[in-house]
Amino acid sequence: MQLFNTKSKAELIKESLVDTTTRRTVSWYRYVTIHDPQTFRDSLFLKLQNLSCKGRIYIAQEGINAQMNVPIKNWDAFCSVLDSFPELSDMRLNAALEEQGVSFLKLTIKVRKKIVADGLDDSFFNPSDTGEYVDALDVNKKIQNKKTIFVDMRNGYEAEIGRFENALTMNVITFREQLGTVENLASKHKDEEIVLYCTGGIRCEKASAWMKYRGFKNVKHIRGGVISYARDIKKLNLPSFFKGKNFVFDGRMAEKVTDDTLAHCHICQKYPSDIHTHCLNKHCHRLYIGCNDCKKKTHEHCSQTCRFIGFLPERMQIFLFRNGRRGRRQQVICHLRS
Repeated sequence: MQLFNTKSKAELIKESLVDTTTRRTVSWYRYVTIHDPQTFRDSLFLKLQNLSCKGRIYIAQEGINAQMNVPIKNWDAFCSVLDSFPELSDMRLNAALEEQGVSFLKLTIKVRKKIVADGLDDSFFNPSDTGEYVDALDVNKKIQNKKTIFVDMRNGYEAEIGRFENALTMNVITFREQLGTVENLASKHKDEEIVLYCTGGIRCEKASAWMKYRGFKNVKHIRGGVISYARDIKKLNLPSFFKGKNFVFDGRMAEKVTDDTLAHCHICQKYPSDIHTHCLNKHCHRLYIGCNDCKKKTHEHCSQTCRFIGFLPERMQIFLFRNGRRGRRQQVICHLRS
């Protein structure tokens, strides 16, 4: 009985290039008690693997968080699998806006302490006491009357390429940091109406409960996050007050909501760009935005420094990336060049 993927990344990529299966990318989550996460995980893996589903799923005693793609031909069977688990019945599924590119190469299901790393001790507050949901129509009304404060509960690199107009954003890289920052960021708005939003809604479930516990009087959040908002405004023929792209945590990297390009190349700082790339230096692997010219010059490295480091002996590369910040590495490189 195979409970894990055994193929290499190279094999999986090769398979994806010849795979003509039409797939639907979806995300879904639920805060629900799962008494035996490991047994639950193994059972779910076998059933989804048999349907050729691919994706990344986290399971904990507090619930489940999933992003995946499903063969269209197996969609009904997939829904039946979810309904066969009492904890997952009638699950709300958040379908992707577009299917350009391969979202996932394999099925990975992991048991974790939490389905989103938030750094909170849930015993101090009630995580189920969440804020009210708002839908796309409500969002557009609240943005236009300018009395509601919108708070982006996503990482800085996500907000950089797409966000709601005039939303409060945070230059952080983890959800744990967001929860430690949002209270100060929105402190002067404790008695005002606040609407939180994130990619698919899961971070805002916990964040809205936390903010209520911390004394915010009127906290709401967008049901299904930016993914649902973008899909609903198209269905209802409404204008989009979210501009740019919605970052997604799969192989596609982002979904275009509007044609606006909000970010600029991180290397030259001159040209508009909103395409994230991982630095090809395996020890860096930094997620950066680069214009076509700069990516050609650096050969898809986040800087000429990272490209140069890649020519050094492996042990020196490891030393440089483990010891010191980027500025210190730059000093070392300058010394080596002299």
